Amino acid sequence: MNHMQDWNAYREALLGQVGVFAKLSPDVLRGLNTIEGSATKTGKLEPKMHELIALAVAVTTRCDGCISIHAKKAVELGASHEEIAEALGVAVALNAGAALTYTARVFDTIDALAQA
Repeated sequence: MNHMQDWNAYREALLGQVGVFAKLSPDVLRGLNTIEGSATKTGKLEPKMHELIALAVAVTTRCDGCISIHAKKAVELGASHEEIAEALGVAVALNAGAALTYTARVFDTIDALAQA
């Protein structure tokens, strides 16, 4: 995706295609809506916090559609650039931590190969 992407147009096009998919496979969309709704039912976290978490997850899963949708929602709920940056800093740190963890797996694999 081009870094100069028109995110508003992209989000609208994406939602249009999701609508097409929803008509073809309504049970899948109902299931997704159930999952999304269940994540907020306890009410322990404010909606803005949910969107900050969603943005961090969107970055770690490299989901442009998720970024476009949850960035809009986060801003609408009053998330500041500083709050978004802090949430994304956690995503960056976790990705680095995951790389470190998987580095250990590489060496476990190499050690297992040496013992075989």
